Amino acid sequence: MLLEGSCHCRAVRFSVESHEPVPFMRCYCSICRKTAGSGGFAINLGADFRTLEVEGREHLGVYRARMEDGRTSTGQRHFCRECGSALWLYDPSWPDLVHPHAGAVDTPLPTPPVVTHMMLGSKPSWVALQVDRDDSIADTYPDESLADWHRRHHLSR
Repeated sequence: MLLEGSCHCRAVRFSVESHEPVPFMRCYCSICRKTAGSGGFAINLGADFRTLEVEGREHLGVYRARMEDGRTSTGQRHFCRECGSALWLYDPSWPDLVHPHAGAVDTPLPTPPVVTHMMLGSKPSWVALQVDRDDSIADTYPDESLADWHRRHHLSR
């Protein structure tokens, strides 16, 4: 599925091919929540980095999070320097993947049949979980990858 996205001020626009376009995984970790989350969580999709096309690259900034142990994350969180919109995460540890933020995608996305709530150990107390009966929850990372979840639900594109 071709995803097209942009920042709020439209200084940065992007497109990327995604085989994992269903926004099912909500991350409550402090990094995602503070850099891209609006409801106490952020939603990232899986896409093919080789297909990423960007207009307005000169407006991009990159943030690499400081981890609790003092290390700097290898993950590169791209955002618009003009309006601050979080756009995508790229980590050279997985060079074939890029993770666009669902909130920056302009293409209509499929509705997930169920949701995975991850990194609940980092969820702030003010965030009320809205967990349906068939949803999955995980205090850290779930055992199932984005790709595996899409395959299991017959939603790979």
